[in-house]
Amino acid sequence: LDGSSHAGEAVVFSAHWDSYGIGQPDAQGRTVRPGAVDNATGVAAVLELARVFAAGPQPQRSLYFVAFTAEEKGLLGASYFAAHPPVPLAQVAAVLNIEMFSPDGATADIASWGRGRVSLEQDLAGVASARGRYYSPDPDLEAGFFYRADHFAFARLGVPAITIGAGLDALDGGLERGRARRQAYFANCYHQACDGWTPDWDAAGLAADTLLVYDLGLRLANSRDWPQWESGSEFAAARHASNDQRAN
Repeated sequence: LDGSSHAGEAVVFSAHWDSYGIGQPDAQGRTVRPGAVDNATGVAAVLELARVFAAGPQPQRSLYFVAFTAEEKGLLGASYFAAHPPVPLAQVAAVLNIEMFSPDGATADIASWGRGRVSLEQDLAGVASARGRYYSPDPDLEAGFFYRADHFAFARLGVPAITIGAGLDALDGGLERGRARRQAYFANCYHQACDGWTPDWDAAGLAADTLLVYDLGLRLANSRDWPQWESGSEFAAARHASNDQRAN
């Protein structure tokens, strides 16, 4: 979606569409692993964001909506895109990647993967607060998710980037119920045949979380600000090296 006044600058919305294909039969004899939560939820959000932005006022910066392949094989699609970007990476204001929004209803919070020490985390907290919600840092830092999602292909080249995911503080049941549902998913369905859509899904959380990504994307699309890595971040030096290109 071309920008109006700063078309050479970009905001990227992304999600990976690959899952794990066909595997060994589970207890019910199912072999196809659909990847509904991981990560059809993210792809659906990117498609909806593209639809809504295209139907609204033209943004100042250009917007790109991308579905990456081979995330599960080592961020191959995202790495290729980052190596062959449609605009110079120095002109990419931010990458907002979406992973595994929850089908278990709305939450009071929104989260991002890992601790990137990037201003986008505070920006996400700001749009959440404006909607009466709050931002939760990743509760499982030891899992290293920051380095396992598509945004990392851009972060390691200096582009401010985050992966946004569902919170845990369920409106119906609070943190205890939210954590229990998350743990059950990872124990039983993550990368397995049972990660499929069912009529029991409650899409309220999917919609609410996608709305927050829209709010953040809209703010970035019409801003003259550039997100920044915090001092001491391992990615700050790469971004700093391209400062002159943004100044010009």
